[in-house]
Amino acid sequence: MKRIILFLVTNLAVMLVLSATLSILGVNRFMTEQGLNLPMLLIFSLIVGFTGSFISLLMSKPMAKWSTGAQIIDPQAPGGPRESWLVDTVHQLADRAGIGRPEVAIYEGEPNAFATGAFKNDSLVAVSTGLLDSMTEEEISAVLAHEVAHIANGDMVTLTLIQGVVNTFVVFLARVVGYFVDRVVLKNERGMGIGYYATVIVCEIAFGVAASLIVAWFSRQREYRADAGSAQLLSSREPMIRALARLGGITPGELPKSFEASGITGGGGLGAMFATHPPINARIHALQNMRVS
Repeated sequence: MKRIILFLVTNLAVMLVLSATLSILGVNRFMTEQGLNLPMLLIFSLIVGFTGSFISLLMSKPMAKWSTGAQIIDPQAPGGPRESWLVDTVHQLADRAGIGRPEVAIYEGEPNAFATGAFKNDSLVAVSTGLLDSMTEEEISAVLAHEVAHIANGDMVTLTLIQGVVNTFVVFLARVVGYFVDRVVLKNERGMGIGYYATVIVCEIAFGVAASLIVAWFSRQREYRADAGSAQLLSSREPMIRALARLGGITPGELPKSFEASGITGGGGLGAMFATHPPINARIHALQNMRVS
């Protein structure tokens, strides 16, 4: 769950800074003497919601490198047989998927892997030393195919769009409720009182939690699609099934908050509804029931 949490935290931080900046510049003039100017509020909400999400997306690859300490493998000088095999495998899978060849990296840590990046042709696939040491080459290939499938499916961009939409609703609805509490409940008739600001803060937190449920649900669906994508790229579902079974028997490595949802497996510490990855058994069952062309 850590990757998606870091993405959400970065996104929230950008939203707050942007919201404050727009307020200072006077762009948030949706409160008028006649009440709320809903079209202006919607425009304000769209700017805040989508800008924060897209900045988080553009920062995803450098943030991933920095937060994990991932070391990029030079394709021209891999550094050893394992690194050479890793780069060749990722590049072959990318060619099959019809995307640009990603950067390939290794980072120190327990078993896990992730893919990230704003563009299909400028992405990153990274695997941990723990995963490389605990799996067979066939299983590692399946994990790499899963990550390449994430890139080919455009999952980071789709997640960004969904996050932008839910951000917009959070910003918009929080201010509508804040206005109602301030003017109707507290009977404030001059400007925006403390009731408005306090309500907006509380509502943004509450609505943000609800929005996280939507993002987590989408993340779980894309894991099933990436598992299926691995089976399609390898023309067999068995390698991914074996890789998942292996992961089910080991403790997966934790990833930084901003891109946990891009990993091969993740947690659900806050409960199943907030989990970014489905249970291993459910993923294996879905693969067993799929057809591989």
